[in-house]
Amino acid sequence: MTRQSISLTAPNEEWLKNQVNTEEFSSKSEAINYLIKQARSKEEYHEFVRTKIDKGEKSGFAKKQTREEMLAEFKKDLPDNV
Repeated sequence: MTRQSISLTAPNEEWLKNQVNTEEFSSKSEAINYLIKQARSKEEYHEFVRTKIDKGEKSGFAKKQTREEMLAEFKKDLPDNV
């Protein structure tokens, strides 16, 4: 593992200390690695979704509608109390 030196804002430093003190994580490094892993996973998921949307749009299956037309179509199928 590589070592890094980082600067944190006071609120972020306090949050990290609290995570270790409450034993949510065993160290600040563990907490930071967990947060980075979560961010990377989220980024990968968004890229996956973008790829699927692009593929769907390029397939020509979807009707050519404006945003307003799509919204109106979705709303007509909703129950009245929503």
